[in-house]
Amino acid sequence: MSVPHPIPYQGSKRGLARAIIAYFPEDAERLIEPFAGSAAVSLAAAYYGKARRFLLNDVNKALMALWDEIINRPEMIASAYEKLWEAQKGRERSFYDFVREQFNRTQRPDYFLYLLARCVKASVRYNPKGEFNQSPDNRRRGAHPDTMKAHILGASALLRGKTSLSSADYQDIVMQATPSGIVYMDPPYQGVCTNKDRRYIGGVWLENLVEVLKSLNHKEISFILSYDGRTGPKTFGRPLPSFLALTHVEIDAGRSSQATLLGRNTNTFESLYLSPALVSRIGNIPQPRTKHSHKQTPLFAISSR
Repeated sequence: MSVPHPIPYQGSKRGLARAIIAYFPEDAERLIEPFAGSAAVSLAAAYYGKARRFLLNDVNKALMALWDEIINRPEMIASAYEKLWEAQKGRERSFYDFVREQFNRTQRPDYFLYLLARCVKASVRYNPKGEFNQSPDNRRRGAHPDTMKAHILGASALLRGKTSLSSADYQDIVMQATPSGIVYMDPPYQGVCTNKDRRYIGGVWLENLVEVLKSLNHKEISFILSYDGRTGPKTFGRPLPSFLALTHVEIDAGRSSQATLLGRNTNTFESLYLSPALVSRIGNIPQPRTKHSHKQTPLFAISSR
């Protein structure tokens, strides 16, 4: 199979991961993902041999407990998922509600995986109490157990024995980076980064992020930041300050689903910001690749910010 992805997650960089790792150096000792989520970039980096070791971190403790099961006990979590998937038959909605209630009480990884596979648009939502409250997609039962098992075993094969896991503040995690490695950061974008947004356990404030990036530059750390972007002429978020001297690259992520609903043929472009140390390390900056093609596309925008 191709790169395995056992955790469905809205906002995952699964479709863009290969384009992102094109900017990795060839000699990265360790990849740190402080906002791991579905770990799409780490999985791609492991699959294509772009890093030797990995540190996955996310402030969502339940998510990191699930990653621990997937990497270190893949057969057990695959079997537990299969039991839940089979048990739902004929009572899909009521069973989902039961599992959601039990997950909020116990935080069991198998419950979380089932919810992620069944919830609407693979989109995590939390209520003000921090409880998972997303509704199920009643049109489907979630990934078939055979499919899920293949992805789980594939992810474990790529990451087992060379991956550290943590659930801590990203500011502490990135300080573990060394010049021989690389950091990939995919924080909540501006506009959704306050603690009031129910898609995330915790928020990330721009001012704090800028200070972290400044510190990484001072240590000459190679890093890539995915942050905001644009749809057609509409841009999102405040620009990062020019004193960071980041190189800005846009990747065509394909047609915007919102624009399609409005009858517009408009593509979304994801922004990547490359650190000065990384640009110096890789030399020539590769041309961006689209989400849907491995062919090189015309360079849309590369600038220093």
